[in-house]
Amino acid sequence: MPTVGVLALFDWVVVATYTGGLVGLGILVSRRRARAEDYFLASRASRWPAIGLALLASNVSSPALIGLAGAAYSIGISAYDYEWSAAVVLVFFCIFLLPFVLQSRVYTMPEFLERRYDHRARLYFAALTLFLNVFVDCAGALYSGSLVARLLFPAAPLWSIVAILAGAAGLYTMLGGLRAVMYTESVQAVLLIVGAITIAVTAFARAGGWHAVMTGVDPAALSLIRPVGDAGVPWPGLLFGIPVLGFYYWCTNQFIVQRVLSAKSLDHGRWGALFAGLLKLPVLFLMVLPGTCAILLFPHLAQGDMVYPALMFNLLPTGLLGLVAAGFIAATMASVASTLNSASTLITMDIGRRIAPAMSESQVVGIGRISTAGLLLVAVLWAPQLAHFPSLWQYLQAVLAYAVPPIVALFVVGLFWTGANATGAAATLLIGSICSFGLFLTNVILQWTHLHFLYAAPLLLAIDVVIFVSASLLSPRRGAHMGDTLIWTPAFFRAENLRLRSMPLWRDYRIQAVLLLALTACVVIIFR
Repeated sequence: MPTVGVLALFDWVVVATYTGGLVGLGILVSRRRARAEDYFLASRASRWPAIGLALLASNVSSPALIGLAGAAYSIGISAYDYEWSAAVVLVFFCIFLLPFVLQSRVYTMPEFLERRYDHRARLYFAALTLFLNVFVDCAGALYSGSLVARLLFPAAPLWSIVAILAGAAGLYTMLGGLRAVMYTESVQAVLLIVGAITIAVTAFARAGGWHAVMTGVDPAALSLIRPVGDAGVPWPGLLFGIPVLGFYYWCTNQFIVQRVLSAKSLDHGRWGALFAGLLKLPVLFLMVLPGTCAILLFPHLAQGDMVYPALMFNLLPTGLLGLVAAGFIAATMASVASTLNSASTLITMDIGRRIAPAMSESQVVGIGRISTAGLLLVAVLWAPQLAHFPSLWQYLQAVLAYAVPPIVALFVVGLFWTGANATGAAATLLIGSICSFGLFLTNVILQWTHLHFLYAAPLLLAIDVVIFVSASLLSPRRGAHMGDTLIWTPAFFRAENLRLRSMPLWRDYRIQAVLLLALTACVVIIFR
């Protein structure tokens, strides 16, 4: 089991210096005059490296570090299927959806959904995203961060640790908005990668090297493609379930997409998203396989979520432990800060401005700061409850499987079919949500059925698509609609061809996308 309270003085100096410097950087960035576009979208001036690093820092947060290593320990490296599939989803996002999202100049993805359909879709999606951001993303980050912090302060109550982590990230988020979040995320992403490399190299060395791990672990635990009955990631779930969750997370979730919305141009948005997809590939070696090493190093851990703390506190020497602990705190703060900023954007732009459209710029920013503080309090109260769930990773993925299929149906069908209309969207959200809740009740709460959540997600999506298409056909639209300009067509593709002909090949996002898919395929084939 992990040793507690083992940081030496030098480690504490590293952690304290980094944490204080990070908060200071966020506050320094906050000193600029705050307008709504500055506060929520960093003036729409972000370049691709910052976007890519911010996406990585927001995604590969403390829940991912804890969850991926723990899942690899418990069910095998098939947990990495969620990671490499992100590259495929981001390519789809860059080609089909992102151009229309940036063209619409929206602040939030629910606002984009209103442009395509009507206000009912916007309000529903805003409420759902707020719920998921606070109760899944932010609470998950605070809980996972507290697992490591409790090893440093074993006598401290869980709620106090959660409150301190939340307060540090919330301070600069409330003051500086997305600009402060993205500046700090870029720094955190670099330290996160350094810390992950340190853990991975040390874990493999202590386990006897690459060959010892590859031969000493059950081959089933080293396979990305698992059989139909696999408890972790069965291959039909990989093929049909993970894309549903991935599309919601990478293409529609305000928590993630807000970084791309801040891009200075479509090209920078695409390059940043593809850069993030590239950065996801080494996750197998840096964050998943160390959990496999732990099978040999710590074969009797009671809980998979303790794998990453065990690696940290039992393997790293003084100095390096402080560096990795600082990286873990960075990951926690990055996730909390980015979630809070996106959630406050939803409250302000999708609800506040709808109720009072004549608000001044300063009032808009003020509401954003107040809502950040309120959401932070809710997340702090809920985070300790996650200790009652069997696995953090299962909690994060299973909630999405039942909640997001209606939204995915609205985005995917509406992106390619001109017949999709507001009446069909409203029917899908209402009836589809009832179906999702009914399946969740019978499958999870009452346990009358035992359907894997990766099978539940595509099943619910299929039902939602049928509802959407049927309701749209039964209520045809009359006349033109603003959403008609947000539909992908072959004509759009041809226009892009003309624009890209004058661009050097290395800057062509489609060439970059093909290379990214080829690298992803190589990784999957090697570990199939």
